[in-house]
Amino acid sequence: MEIVRTMTQNTHERRRVDSNCFDILLHDNNALIKKIRVTLDELKNQSNQTIKEQSLIANLELKYIGTVQHLTTAQHRFLESTHEILDSISRVEQQEISSIQPKIETIYNRDPPLSIPKRDVPSIEQTNYRREPSQDSYQSNHSTKNTATISWNPIATLYGMLTQYQSPIEQKPIQTKKNKFQQFAITVAGGNGNGHQLNQLYNPNGIFIDNDKSIYIADSWNHRVVKWKFNSNKGEIITGGNGSENQNNQLNYPTNIIFDKKNNSFIISDYYNNQIIRYFDRKQTSQQTLISNIRCYGLAIDQNGFIYASYRENHEVRRWKQGDTRGELVAGGNGLGNHLNQLNEPSYIFIDEDYSLYISDENNHRVMKWKKNAKEGIIVAGGNGEGNSLNQLHYPHGMIVDRLGQIYVADFWNHRIMRWCEGDKEGEIVVGGNGKGNQLNQLNYPTGLSFDNEENLYVVDWGNHRIQKYKNI
Repeated sequence: MEIVRTMTQNTHERRRVDSNCFDILLHDNNALIKKIRVTLDELKNQSNQTIKEQSLIANLELKYIGTVQHLTTAQHRFLESTHEILDSISRVEQQEISSIQPKIETIYNRDPPLSIPKRDVPSIEQTNYRREPSQDSYQSNHSTKNTATISWNPIATLYGMLTQYQSPIEQKPIQTKKNKFQQFAITVAGGNGNGHQLNQLYNPNGIFIDNDKSIYIADSWNHRVVKWKFNSNKGEIITGGNGSENQNNQLNYPTNIIFDKKNNSFIISDYYNNQIIRYFDRKQTSQQTLISNIRCYGLAIDQNGFIYASYRENHEVRRWKQGDTRGELVAGGNGLGNHLNQLNEPSYIFIDEDYSLYISDENNHRVMKWKKNAKEGIIVAGGNGEGNSLNQLHYPHGMIVDRLGQIYVADFWNHRIMRWCEGDKEGEIVVGGNGKGNQLNQLNYPTGLSFDNEENLYVVDWGNHRIQKYKNI
């Protein structure tokens, strides 16, 4: 059985544009037209289990998890006790250690082998119970788990035991803490419908957050960049807002904005004017063209001040050093495709401190990581076709990497923000995922992402014409 759903894009509010602007509109909405096409979703095989059987299995799995955690706690206590003994004799010469070894090995061998899954013992967050975006209940994913037997074999010396096993107390500093965010956002810019007033936005895209929490927004369909100061109820125009032509004080659908620390200036992708410009936030009336003849969607800048731009129509990303006219190819450039050395309409990009480049490979429904000087990328999120499962993305847009290397992705068509760790088979929903809507726990085609200096998460809620702030808790 197949479900067919169709949607159409409302264009009434743009009916007064001339034919040239209409062509631009069609080009801009190209991604949405692809998304609005008739989609075919195969229904998953339905389980023959009754509700009673599902409940019984769930209870058994919970008991299993509790038992494993209990045994693991006992194991940690034993190892901690053993570590204290070893620490007290750490200064004893090797021959004395050898004489004590048989006694310790006798204690060490008392516990029987323990069979647990290869993965770490699951916590509540790591179990197979997850909330699907379209459901209110938790379901169990009855996938087959590979198990391995961990046998407590004696080691050659106590020194070897000490280096192989450490107490939980010593392990804590190396554990990573994932940020959690309030699920109900605060609207910090826009949210008053689409329009050109200073308290309104119109399909915004990229954003930049300053240290004073001022928000710089590429207000795309208003053809301007606006600044919203902290706790302000309206913005101020930084540049553009004078129509969509190609004059010094005009922009034509800006899509992204980044800050160049070395030159104390903003760099803006002026999409339909086919250029990348520099602008100084000093009430100036003109702007400097940095790169011409490029329809750039996403921007990034590294520690050396080199500019990276996603060349959407050429399915590649290029890097410009100061003074370059063409730029150097750093990702893609092998034609449209889904191989590891190819891209399909890349949009947002991010560069980390190791000069690894992260790319939202939009039409391949994946995020790619290209290490410095790599000839091909690796898939770090998605890559399993379009869909709303936890191992899938649907036209990913904005993307950012935090200090722990965790990748946050604006899952555009699924109206949610996902978080992936490199090497994971699936991601987790951070915010959104409650269906398309305008409530404070909902999103409507999210695009740009950013963090402030307190690690609060900002999301550009494109379809709701607003910027949402999710507090880090």
